[in-house]
Amino acid sequence: MIKRTLEELSTYNAPGHSGCTSMRYHGKEETGATKFWMGVSTFLPGGGAEYAYEDNPLEKVYYVLEGEMTVKDKDGKEYVIHKDETISFSPNEGRYLINNSNKPARMLVVINYPTE
Repeated sequence: MIKRTLEELSTYNAPGHSGCTSMRYHGKEETGATKFWMGVSTFLPGGGAEYAYEDNPLEKVYYVLEGEMTVKDKDGKEYVIHKDETISFSPNEGRYLINNSNKPARMLVVINYPTE
């Protein structure tokens, strides 16, 4: 059993993200988790993530802890996810993220590791 607190975390730069601070709670390096990692991303107003292409074989789940985030698919269809709402992505499903609100948004992020 491994307990982690916010005070123990450090930030990292998530590739393709802007106006965002990311911290990882669990993962291979943090706690030895081998199937998935879990972190929290905070997006400032206007912050987001570039389109992540369909060649990413990982499953993703986003759970909004505070605020709201707009998620767009490859066809431009938008989904707004609010506090206590979630959205998941199948392997190879692309997405684009942006915080279109005037308040910061915090999301819990869970992503599996690729199978070896």
